[in-house]
Amino acid sequence: MMYEKFYNLKARPFRLSPDPRFLFRSKVHTKALAYLSYGLQTGEGFIVITGGVGTGKTTLSRLILSRINKSKVIAVELVTSQLESDDLLRLVASTLGLAHQDLPKSTLLRNIETYLMARAREGKRVLLLVDEVQNLSQSALEELRMLSNFQVGEKALLQSFLLGQDEFRPILQSSGMEQFRQRIIASFHLEPLKVDEIQEYIFHRLRLCGWKGNPQFENDIFELIHEHTGGVPRRINKLCDRVLLYGCVEETHNIGVDDVKAVIEEELKEIQASVTEQEPSTAGDNPS
Repeated sequence: MMYEKFYNLKARPFRLSPDPRFLFRSKVHTKALAYLSYGLQTGEGFIVITGGVGTGKTTLSRLILSRINKSKVIAVELVTSQLESDDLLRLVASTLGLAHQDLPKSTLLRNIETYLMARAREGKRVLLLVDEVQNLSQSALEELRMLSNFQVGEKALLQSFLLGQDEFRPILQSSGMEQFRQRIIASFHLEPLKVDEIQEYIFHRLRLCGWKGNPQFENDIFELIHEHTGGVPRRINKLCDRVLLYGCVEETHNIGVDDVKAVIEEELKEIQASVTEQEPSTAGDNPS
């Protein structure tokens, strides 16, 4: 039995997949939206969002992208791995639908510029969304900077939206990145939710799925949830999804501290079992 039916919900409120409809307007996310909306309106340079895994970077970026005028902006997305400069240019060209196999760097750049110029003549600009940007080498980042130089008169042809984990921040501050930093129009670092935001975050997602107070939640559980998840939205979602499933199985309409502790204990046991399975067996290693 799925817990949605048991609790009369229209959908699962704590799915892990990013969905801008579920964005919780915490103080941090509200400020980030303001900065990023401004950066997007400028139509040039780099917009940077950094934050730990699961803090809402992708959800935030998708909300911003949902607001763009698609008749004027073409948005394309890159998910990067460890790329050097030429590999990045090939990936950009491929994402734009351009020839890229076995072409020299000069040709790749010319083809990309020609594409951007053609879109500009149509009254459009291109927005490049680069996820996991911390994986890029400094030479690849420099190629992104060079691409940002393409313009017609005073009008930039390309803007880049960069999403990165915490380790991208020291990369930005490293020597040799001064010119890159000068191209950043707006940036924001996403912090986890504060303990006093946990209850409203949970209720926010529940209400979007038709929650009418079933189940009820004891006040003491929210501090426990924050302690276990560190305030990271994805971790909160994972825990709360399992808490609702646990409540459904136990047929309870009141979620308390003991229920949350039981789910946390289950998770810890699963983690320990997984670690144990991965450890090599030492049986028979000792010489007789």
